[in-house]
Amino acid sequence: MKTSLDHLPARKRRELKQVEKILHDEFEDALKDSEAAWKKKGRILKIILFGSYARGTWVDEPHTTKGYRSDFDILIVVNNKKLGEYAPYWHKAADRLLRRRAPATPVNFIVHSRREVNAALRKGQYFFSDIRKEGIVLYELDEEPLAAPRPRNVKDAHQTAKEHFEESLPLAQSFLETGISLSRKNQRHQLKHSAFELHQAVEQIYRGLLLTLTNYSPPSHNIKFLRALAEGREPKLAAAWPRDLPRHRAWFSGLAEGYVKARYSMFYQLDADALAWLGACTQQLQKLAERACQKHLAKLVRAAAKR
Repeated sequence: MKTSLDHLPARKRRELKQVEKILHDEFEDALKDSEAAWKKKGRILKIILFGSYARGTWVDEPHTTKGYRSDFDILIVVNNKKLGEYAPYWHKAADRLLRRRAPATPVNFIVHSRREVNAALRKGQYFFSDIRKEGIVLYELDEEPLAAPRPRNVKDAHQTAKEHFEESLPLAQSFLETGISLSRKNQRHQLKHSAFELHQAVEQIYRGLLLTLTNYSPPSHNIKFLRALAEGREPKLAAAWPRDLPRHRAWFSGLAEGYVKARYSMFYQLDADALAWLGACTQQLQKLAERACQKHLAKLVRAAAKR
């Protein structure tokens, strides 16, 4: 795998060093008082940069009218599947990364054991195959390489992608229709229900797109994280969410909180104007995602026909 970051500006390279240190520090802190033998043996084996910053296609324009910037996408490879659990081992690292001062680049990371990653590569799962091909190793404990990816069977890839598309996007449409219908009612509990349904729609759209395009979606309800991964794969999706006005950014952040707070917090509220805007954006997102998925499926059909 590649190790050079020479294509990145010096500021971005310094940021990645800081990110690497935070990940190591917080992981070590999470394990320091462990009594279990398997925890004492817990190790980060690799930290790999993937996505737009690895490919050299990143965008960093937070002060323009589009207000868009790419995130650092990081794969952390650990030596035990249990160490991939977010709450006990990684939530403090995520919090520290989130609280870095502007203009720090946002960071998204996923954690898997080496066994999980190698199993996915041997199955030909192209999310991890692309990381194996394009990713840049920021840190590795040893020089043991990841498994060689199995060559892609285009016919099987098309069938799998088609199944994900036909399952996920119609489900997202159902959530979306319910959310928009509820947003037009001016009663507090219905507006909260609308926020939850729209959150589910957005989550399902991103999950469906990632599964269709890569056969992988992280086990996360965090739509900010899913948005970053999806836009890293399909940059045109960024057009669904205008980022130039503070209220628009705040409304999306409010929606991201809706998965939990819309159900459990008596203080959570998005007003009708916010929900109308979020509903319209989600409709646009659905259209863009469907277009991207259909384009990908057509590409696989053409590739299969050439075999």
